[in-house]
Amino acid sequence: MTHLPPPLAGLRVLDFSRMLAGPFCTALLADAGADVIKIESPEGDDARHFAPRVGGESAYFLLINRGKRSLVLDLKSEEGRCTVHALAREADVVVENFRPGVARRLGIDYETLAAINPKLVYASISGFGQEGPLSHRPAYDIIAQAMSGIMSVNGPAGSAPNRVGESIGDLIAGLQGTWAILAALHGRNRDGRGQHLDIAMVDSIVAIMITALSQYLFTGEVPGRIGNAHPISAPLDSFAAADGHLIIAVANDALFSRLAAAIGRPELAGDPRFATDIARKANEAELKAILEQWSRARSVAEAVAALEAAQVPASPILSVDQMIESVHAKARGFIRTVAHPTAGTIPLVSQPVHFLGSGTLPMGPAPLLGQHSSEILAGMTTGWPAQAALDEALSPATN
Repeated sequence: MTHLPPPLAGLRVLDFSRMLAGPFCTALLADAGADVIKIESPEGDDARHFAPRVGGESAYFLLINRGKRSLVLDLKSEEGRCTVHALAREADVVVENFRPGVARRLGIDYETLAAINPKLVYASISGFGQEGPLSHRPAYDIIAQAMSGIMSVNGPAGSAPNRVGESIGDLIAGLQGTWAILAALHGRNRDGRGQHLDIAMVDSIVAIMITALSQYLFTGEVPGRIGNAHPISAPLDSFAAADGHLIIAVANDALFSRLAAAIGRPELAGDPRFATDIARKANEAELKAILEQWSRARSVAEAVAALEAAQVPASPILSVDQMIESVHAKARGFIRTVAHPTAGTIPLVSQPVHFLGSGTLPMGPAPLLGQHSSEILAGMTTGWPAQAALDEALSPATN
């Protein structure tokens, strides 16, 4: 069967974003075939200077700027602004994560660029949104986590609030940005006009806190920290084994009956303390002690194998290296290698969604700073945009 082209082939994206939220958003667009032009200052994205480094390049930067082209512009100069205006005339999408108000001062805000190209979809990612009492505040991921409430429910019982161990505020905002861009592009194809998207990191985290919100909004109960346990169901937690810990996840009575039989205690399924999910949660400490009496007598691998044979959801708790080296990761193609101009052959994380009709999507390395400047600017004079449109965009009247 002939493969379809990458789903976003032909889509042109101007990426003014830096660090993580915006670059992650545009990396996902690039994965699906979009031509992402990363517009950087002469100093480059701050993420270019992060450790660890390989071949003089930041590994962090390499992972989240894969498949893009780099154009260096001084956005504070008239020439830089005029070039952006010319590029915007034929672009489909703009992504920026400046603090609200900065894009306007640079002359590359939505109103300015939409006047040049009304079909433009313009995504602004910030900590607290483009409007509101906190919109002026800068926000790193840990600020967004703290303000969203997610730190208040993360960590062991009795501990201080804990940050989630990855930059979830940036990453979730980037994910929200990608779906919103695609939704707005669909609307543009229907209505003939693009729009401005306002994506806030804090809002994006709050929107995914379904369990905590269901507790507070519908019962008034303020959820707290309970470690690896689930706030509603039991047993759904980590359990000690002879050589480590495993996860057991049981969220209904049928699964619990299978679990009870698997550990040689079938009578537990009829025990009033454990007969229903509500009862199991109320007597969770007693239940955990019973389960750990069984699991501590076995290795993690033995316990997981026994539960898997009984069709009870269970798993080891893998470290990062164990996950990457696992048969699942290899079968699903988590890691691919590409050639980078200075870092050599490097590993990259594949797009996790498989577009089965398109086959394996192409993947390119992150660009060197300004690597494609000449190529992009030359393309502007040979049809992107057409020379007449370029001259008009660069004329004083346009600006």
